[in-house]
Amino acid sequence: MSFGKNLQYFRQLSANLTQEALAERLNVSRQTISKWEMDAANPEMDKALELCKVFNCSLDNLFRDEMDKRGSAYSDLRVEDVPGFRYVEHTVVSVNPEGDALDRVFGYAKANGVENPRVVGWDFPNLSVEQVNVFKMHGYTAAWILPEGLAPEGLEIKEQPRHKYAAIHIDRPFDNPFVTIPGAYQTLGDYMRTNGLKHVETGVIPCFETAGDSMDIYLACE
Repeated sequence: MSFGKNLQYFRQLSANLTQEALAERLNVSRQTISKWEMDAANPEMDKALELCKVFNCSLDNLFRDEMDKRGSAYSDLRVEDVPGFRYVEHTVVSVNPEGDALDRVFGYAKANGVENPRVVGWDFPNLSVEQVNVFKMHGYTAAWILPEGLAPEGLEIKEQPRHKYAAIHIDRPFDNPFVTIPGAYQTLGDYMRTNGLKHVETGVIPCFETAGDSMDIYLACE
């Protein structure tokens, strides 16, 4: 853990707040901020508490936790206004449901003459305790985003309204998926908390991931 690295991380999450701008808010010099980020000095308690207020974090976040999980695979951390879209979905509950769910919606697209469909997915949360703890199952929903004007027969079409999302891009997400993908969600959560963005869980898809060799992860926010 490193206070200096954590401070730099929070500063970068705050719309790349400069050392000069942060120094002005705390009534210290830019050189003081630089020393803190290099771990050459630590702030007094009153300044540490001010930092917590600036970044909406705890003292543990600043001094004890290892906050930056981004790594070289992450880029383009942003807030994005996602246009509304229509989609069809398929949910699978099993020990390894992602592949089956994605195969099904790619099959829907191919059957309707679409060779390069836009597909997203998200974890399906409505499982019993027995399914999770005894049978080690989890759920996954894959969704095909329909091209304008296409209404495939025999499939239920749902609509997602235009909404604001926090998003992050991941290169090579499956090189180390059990570290890289959870780390991206943690980074998005830190980004939203630091910038006063509240996660929205009703009325829209709360979160989703794009499918492919690279991935963008989205969290709905106010």
